[in-house]
Amino acid sequence: MFFKQNAENSENKPELSQVPNEPAVVPSQVTSESQPESGDIIAFVGEEVTFKGIIRYQGTVRVDGRLEGEIYTEGNLIIGQKAVITAKIHAGTIMCQGQIAGEVEAKHLVKLLSPAVFDGTITTPLLSMDEGVRFNGTCNMSNSNERKGRETKLVVSVEETVKVR
Repeated sequence: MFFKQNAENSENKPELSQVPNEPAVVPSQVTSESQPESGDIIAFVGEEVTFKGIIRYQGTVRVDGRLEGEIYTEGNLIIGQKAVITAKIHAGTIMCQGQIAGEVEAKHLVKLLSPAVFDGTITTPLLSMDEGVRFNGTCNMSNSNERKGRETKLVVSVEETVKVR
């Protein structure tokens, strides 16, 4: 799968050229409130791929295959539904629908989307988990003064709503 810029394309959008007998991949972006836009996916590990080793990169990578080892990035890691990862992961933002076993540290956010399965330790300031996710492990979240202020306001408003009058 390759993306090329077409000189005739006035909007500067990537044009998709496809290898025969391979599914088309459309570039996508992952953004969060705490992190600026990261750009297009720079690498893709397909369903039939098994990788063992250390990966270091900048930008966004999507994994749909099997991966064992270590992943280091300030960017984003997208883990597809059929992915199986056994690794030590340090990333900016992690979005997962697949399986992760290991030690995960995210600078900005970990988002576990159903039907994700997680076994291990997560260290992150923000964790989002859908209903239906299996989480077996521990989560360590930093104490940010900014987040404490927002949480206090939420607790007060919930307590006010629950009061019996």
